[in-house]
Amino acid sequence: MGSRPALSQRARQMPSSPIRRLAPHAVEARRAGKTVYPLNIGQPDIPTPKEVLDRLRSFSERNVAYGPSQGLPEFLEALRDYYRRAGIPAAVEDIFVTTGGSEAIFFVLSAVGDPGDEAIVFEPFYTNYNGFAALAGVRLVPVTTRAEDGYHLPDRRAVEAKIGPRTRAILVCSPNNPTGTVYTDAEMEMLASIARDRGLFLVCDEVYREFAYDGRRQRSVLTLEGIEDRAVMVDSLSKRISVCGIRIGNIVCRNRDLMAAVLKFGQARLCPPTLGQYAACALGDVPPSYIEGVIREYQRRRDVVFEALSGAPGVLVRKPEGAFYLCARLPIDDAERFSIFLLRDFSAGGETVMLAPADGFYATPGLGKDEVRIAYVLEEKKLARAMEILGAALLAYPGRAVGALPAR
Repeated sequence: MGSRPALSQRARQMPSSPIRRLAPHAVEARRAGKTVYPLNIGQPDIPTPKEVLDRLRSFSERNVAYGPSQGLPEFLEALRDYYRRAGIPAAVEDIFVTTGGSEAIFFVLSAVGDPGDEAIVFEPFYTNYNGFAALAGVRLVPVTTRAEDGYHLPDRRAVEAKIGPRTRAILVCSPNNPTGTVYTDAEMEMLASIARDRGLFLVCDEVYREFAYDGRRQRSVLTLEGIEDRAVMVDSLSKRISVCGIRIGNIVCRNRDLMAAVLKFGQARLCPPTLGQYAACALGDVPPSYIEGVIREYQRRRDVVFEALSGAPGVLVRKPEGAFYLCARLPIDDAERFSIFLLRDFSAGGETVMLAPADGFYATPGLGKDEVRIAYVLEEKKLARAMEILGAALLAYPGRAVGALPAR
């Protein structure tokens, strides 16, 4: 009998998701009769717009056929109109539909970098960038942002210090997952200047574009001047209209060579989901009042969570400016151990909370060990209860950090 076949180095290096890796503990907690408030994953409970669901129900073809690799023409037009209304001019030829925003990021990293090339990211960052980069063979080079600064970008020198001979792109997310930071015009213009001067692509994940609070507005990468040939937007409908499961995202870029490469990647996977695109063609029928109401709702939820955490002893948190996440530094020895403790060993009245340990949102070893990401995607009463449970768990946790403040 021959030796056991070995898996690839890529398979061994592929990271597990800190968002989902504690799922078995949540299953056991529910099996034990606990109610678990899931704050670990950005799954909105906001209803999908009626216009989108009605169109989905109206599908009457005899079968669900393949579509064009770049996307259904009707949906490409719907996206073009959406961007026009958002003040982002784009031709249909600039848009490529993907299977979720995840495929968009993977395709772009694969198009701009060879195995061994590098992309700069700002940590903490969306943890699945690690997985996409591993699949593409691209190494992520982190620039650290600090909670004390609201996770805003450091100065230009700190960014340029990380640029090396194999750097091909800067990857940024605004509004940011996991921190909720919305980068200012000055910050985005600084990145554009670096990309222009150093010959790099500037890739911006704009999935949470609308979710900017307290009067802020997100600055799209496609509105920055002088980088028209190297600005790349990756986007998704998942959170915007609460359709995570239809797996529809897209790339917008005016660089014809990059888009030609992306088309070849898309041809290899055939086409994005036909039924999801069919439903999403109703995007233009969704009234502005829908997203306006969603933004108000998330801002209220943010305030519930932030006010609870900012008043908790030993907790460091900054008020999120957008998206529906925040990162919090807790008075604990290890966020993963604490998250498992919540699910396996703790309950308050038969209830507990599921968090995402933040170490997986960093590329620098050792960072994020005492931080968690919280997705405030539950209704206000549930969030208020979840914060009560979290506060009680911090007091009960045996690994509470030395010197942490007692309860007030």
